[in-house]
Amino acid sequence: MIYLDYNATTPCDPEVLDAMLPYFSQKFGNAASGTHSYGWVAADAVNRARKSVADLIHAEEQEIVFTSGSTEACNLAIKGVWERYQTKGNHIITCVTEHKAVLDTCQYLEQKGASITYLPVDGQGLIDISVLDAAITPETILIAIMYANNETGVIQPVRDIGAIARKHKVLFFSDATQAVGKIPVNVQDDTIDILALSAHKIYGPKGVGALYLRRRQPRVSLGPQMHGGAHERGLRSGTINVPGVVGLGKACAMAQKLMPAEAIRLAGMRDALENQLVQEVQAIVNGADGPRLPHVSNVSFPGVKSERLIAKLNADIAFSVGSACTTALRQPSHVLQGMGLTPERMEGSVRISLGRPSSMEEVEAAASLLKKAISEYLIKF
Repeated sequence: MIYLDYNATTPCDPEVLDAMLPYFSQKFGNAASGTHSYGWVAADAVNRARKSVADLIHAEEQEIVFTSGSTEACNLAIKGVWERYQTKGNHIITCVTEHKAVLDTCQYLEQKGASITYLPVDGQGLIDISVLDAAITPETILIAIMYANNETGVIQPVRDIGAIARKHKVLFFSDATQAVGKIPVNVQDDTIDILALSAHKIYGPKGVGALYLRRRQPRVSLGPQMHGGAHERGLRSGTINVPGVVGLGKACAMAQKLMPAEAIRLAGMRDALENQLVQEVQAIVNGADGPRLPHVSNVSFPGVKSERLIAKLNADIAFSVGSACTTALRQPSHVLQGMGLTPERMEGSVRISLGRPSSMEEVEAAASLLKKAISEYLIKF
């Protein structure tokens, strides 16, 4: 089977696994055990991993808080700001195409009294900066806009968003789960105050992620969502997953080294696949005219139902109709709906995402399988 669903998850890199293994057995200490060498060894490993995560996004080690993944990080960011800054206001601005970890959290806070503005996007999936600027009120405490979309790969104008947030003295949180490790992310240049990332999107283990919190100008303060030991400077209580954190650190260090060449290689393969599908089966690439991640393609096949296409090819290609987190809902993609796609285009859309193990041979084989399946489908239906 050809795996083309790297946005859902990536395989753990062998080097990452090798780095993790000793911390399951020989170096099994609790990083919070400060009275003996077992704990010191674990704590040192966690600190080195923290530096690797920070280096990848141009942050400081003290600004990294480890979590169980991006969903927890998004919850901690949004709920934490809401709790800590309510004396300033109750208004949060987000976007209709955000990941459910952000949208569901915002909807939960609406029930608690928060005022949420959901910005629209254009046909390429991009927000309008002037609309964002106009949406800010004296009550606004947070702008929560993702760095790059998980379904289309479209990259938001993050630097402009950061500049607007700073002008109005509003915090800017970005869910950068799909962007970190794939394209350069610099929290200083982009003026990002809070950022979420996850290990399993960058060839690290599942069940571990991180939240970046700016320490100065401004210093970000959050209300913790987990209590019970004051771990991670009181922001995320619980015994640190040392093997997972070590894996995240190694994955970040590898991404920093491999990312420039990898982005060029993946973009070339992605473009080759799209060109074939557009020319030979009249596919439409969603978000093609906006800035995109180099490895992601969201494609609509007119006259085809994507679920039937995936079912026909499920022994040959692993790909998806969208986010793995919303597959169980069996609803039209809220991302494509937000972009204004017709029901027919949404029904015929699939997400293809390439990764480090992908090869041009796989891409050519996948293109042939897709073209054959689509031709047969159109004849049958």
